[in-house]
Amino acid sequence: MLLLWSSFIVSIALMLWIAQKNLWLGLFVGAFLLGIFNLPLAGLARVGLTVMTDASILLLGLAVGIIPLIGAVLSKSGLMDELLGALRMRSRHFLMIAPAFLGMLPMPGGALLSAPIVAKVGDGVTNRDYAAINVWFRHVLVMIYPLGGLLATSKMAQMNVYTEMVILIPAFLIMTALGYLFLLRPVDRDMMLSGKYDGRKIAVPLIIIISAPVIHLTLMSLFPRFIPEIPLVIGVTVSLLAGLFLGNICPSEFAWLFLATKPWRYFLIIIGMFAFLRVFEKSAVTSAIAALHFSPTVLVVGVGFLLGALTGRAQLAFSLLLPIYYAKFGASSLTPVVFAIMYFSNFMGYLMSPIHPCILMTLEYFQTDLRSFYRHVAAPFVITFLLLWMASWLIQG
Repeated sequence: MLLLWSSFIVSIALMLWIAQKNLWLGLFVGAFLLGIFNLPLAGLARVGLTVMTDASILLLGLAVGIIPLIGAVLSKSGLMDELLGALRMRSRHFLMIAPAFLGMLPMPGGALLSAPIVAKVGDGVTNRDYAAINVWFRHVLVMIYPLGGLLATSKMAQMNVYTEMVILIPAFLIMTALGYLFLLRPVDRDMMLSGKYDGRKIAVPLIIIISAPVIHLTLMSLFPRFIPEIPLVIGVTVSLLAGLFLGNICPSEFAWLFLATKPWRYFLIIIGMFAFLRVFEKSAVTSAIAALHFSPTVLVVGVGFLLGALTGRAQLAFSLLLPIYYAKFGASSLTPVVFAIMYFSNFMGYLMSPIHPCILMTLEYFQTDLRSFYRHVAAPFVITFLLLWMASWLIQG
């Protein structure tokens, strides 16, 4: 038993350490070490072969690799800048909407896209306020966006991504309302911005972003016998092609964007997530965890939040939490609502993590510190977390 727990702790610790620099490599190393200590070599090889030959996993990895290219194209083409410049609204509304829309562009360093735009709006707002507004609001919409982190995690748990999106809407509304109440109050004058309304400049990037999930959902409904990831790949490919065409991106520019975005990393992250999950399920660690005594809420909300905070990566945290939940409570007990609570707890931990890249880059841009940031977001975070704990306790106990 000592060797069993030691192998589990060492594999997790090494995975987390490596993942701070390279997420996909950390997942592969963690899966390999856990497998070496708990499975025969032939068994470990079979697990790896199963993952690498699963068409749905490979197609999901392909789709997830295409998604950041869409964000890069929208940014490079200036379409998102045009959208924001064509909005005519009050400053408080702009401070919510601008980072939220830019948060839907899944690309490294995305916080640095929204930070300078946020900094141009609002009177009586300090850099500390701007930092809290930028981080909080750029995550409220991406939390429920079906092609964000919700896509891969729902696939891991065999849940419908659009069902989960609907279930998570109350969480989205709560975060938005609390953020508006506590973070936008320092905006002394709620001025009308001088942007010139242009329906086309607003519609084009929105159509590109929304087309992928619309095509995905439509094709899944029309062709239910297809592997669900086939409509997904078609949807994101159409979205990417539309962005290239409407954004006037030439082949040489796209080649540069491809190399800069490194989409193969996202593909490997998906493969690594499923490799770790499959190895964990086959290992003896599952029965050892099942023998421990703790309530579902402690695991789903408490441990889920801590994993998100410790890893600073929502998908990595979920990759750890899901197999532990299966080992303790069984896959049959994971309902769509419980999944939503689990995902949201991971997401809140990731959002508040001191190693979250968006926080670190935002604080650097606005020249403020982590302590001030936490003080500014404490009220909306604590209320959200307590509501999440209460919901989990009422549903699971």
